[in-house]
Amino acid sequence: MSDLDKKVQQATELLPGAGYPKQKSKYKSVAIKAGLVALAFFISAATFSARGAFRESQQVNTNVCSQVAELIPEKNGVVWKLSKVYFGTPRFKKRAVEWLGGAIRVPTETHDKMQPVGIDPRWETFGVLQDYLLQAFPKVHTALELTKVNTYGLLYEWKGSDASLKPLLLAAHQDVIPVENATLGQWQHEPFSGHFDGEYIWGRGSSDDKHGLIGIMSAVESLLELKFKPTRSVVLAFGIDEEIGGLNGARSLATVMLEKFGPKSFAMLIDEGVGYGPQYGQIFALPGIAEKGTLHIRIDLASPGGHSSVPPPHTSIGMLAKLLVEIEENPFEAHLTRGSPTYKTAQCLAEHGPEMLPALRKNIRLSQYSDEALREAEILLLQNPMFKTLVGTTQSINLIQGGIKTNALPEQAWAVVNHRISTESSLNETTSRQTDLLRPLASGFNLSYTAFGASLSEPDVPAYGSLNLSDAWGTGTEPAPVSPTDENAAPYDLLSGTIKAAYNSHRGIKGDNNVVVSPGIMPGNTDTRHYWKLTDHIFRYRHVRLGGCLPNNPHTVNEGILISMLVMEADNFVEIIRFFTALVLNADESELI
Repeated sequence: MSDLDKKVQQATELLPGAGYPKQKSKYKSVAIKAGLVALAFFISAATFSARGAFRESQQVNTNVCSQVAELIPEKNGVVWKLSKVYFGTPRFKKRAVEWLGGAIRVPTETHDKMQPVGIDPRWETFGVLQDYLLQAFPKVHTALELTKVNTYGLLYEWKGSDASLKPLLLAAHQDVIPVENATLGQWQHEPFSGHFDGEYIWGRGSSDDKHGLIGIMSAVESLLELKFKPTRSVVLAFGIDEEIGGLNGARSLATVMLEKFGPKSFAMLIDEGVGYGPQYGQIFALPGIAEKGTLHIRIDLASPGGHSSVPPPHTSIGMLAKLLVEIEENPFEAHLTRGSPTYKTAQCLAEHGPEMLPALRKNIRLSQYSDEALREAEILLLQNPMFKTLVGTTQSINLIQGGIKTNALPEQAWAVVNHRISTESSLNETTSRQTDLLRPLASGFNLSYTAFGASLSEPDVPAYGSLNLSDAWGTGTEPAPVSPTDENAAPYDLLSGTIKAAYNSHRGIKGDNNVVVSPGIMPGNTDTRHYWKLTDHIFRYRHVRLGGCLPNNPHTVNEGILISMLVMEADNFVEIIRFFTALVLNADESELI
């Protein structure tokens, strides 16, 4: 027995929950649905290259999508081994369930067009969540310095002993999508119950993003209980309105962090994102190194009112409907572009997915040099709607309103179209394309046409009505900068090695290819859009198994997160805590980030 193992054995007796006998899980196996397997494939994207000196001793594959070895804490090895014992006890799992369930029971909903903090009373529920966090995580609130930003934004600083080291930044958001009253009868359990049925914790926020918020807080609380003292500072940033753009939360937090720490002051940032899951006979972890842009285009149409008994050929609502049909019938084209993030995804899966069809693998490999092979690969890949969605810019008509009475012609009608902008595109390309698309209809209906502040109508020509396109909330965002993964990308290597260590740690396995780490793309948007100035190394990742959350889309009824997975001998939420623990320990002893 090594000296390290002896220390761990001696210290184990001091752990909360130590001494509990191993128990057989009473929970049934959970099958991973085909749709979730597909999601694992199509939310990944990457830039891959040969690794540099940092990887010389760890390198597994020197070709496309090369891999580093699992990164196990060494200087902090005692704490890491103690945490593995601690997190494996039944008592800790029960504690983790209580931590997350308690946070879910606070309904921190955010709504479009909320008034500022201090004016809109709906913000006050975040004070209740703060009180809960104070009670649930006493050691965090004793050891870390807390700054409240714009009343409810939370910024914790765990000061390390070496101020020369760039801090690690961990982010999450406190708010959740509202629950529609009309859907209450469809919930298997009350949406803010935090109910644990032996397999799942149910409720809004369980998988977006209170599992991240509580996972981070649980890891820090546990590390404090294990007497860990950081060398590298760790900063926690928890926004309050990610679901509506982050203008009150993350933007304010970013301003405070820039003033306190300065630009490019953090070693790396981890926020919410895609986890890991099976594809083509291999488990892939998919940390997002890029994020799509976003734009909500509001279409306002006005025309003369009057009595409905004397209608015109087209009312405002009718003309708006025609415009919306035109948009849906003309989606943005999607193309597989050599060198793009989604192209690199395909390359990675071709290299590491043993069950990929030989013809697809061949075309992906040859496509690097052959335009014909690139087109063949594109045809095959774009047949999957999810992949096509991630390659191109998407559009979704989500809001519409018009009219005030059944016997009155509507004078106003409007709709909002959500766009998620491809990493190969831009805000300008998106607005220009949609402006040109609707121009013929505006002319045909004799509407004056203004788009994004520019008048496109002939001056002094009488018009029947007006059409105006604008940024609905003023929150349009360009696609995010791509975080580096090249030979100088020590933060990405550290993250990759940590993912492997966290994945292997409680499964009783060793090795580097049990999970393949592929840089991914985040199709949605996160609070990281406000943090670009803080670091070049931004990753969107939650160490949770794809298929461990129900349903596929957390923004709907029966949101939940799987706790027990007998089939993988894993506890899904506890695994998030394991990951953040490993990340803090590895970042703390790294000399390269």
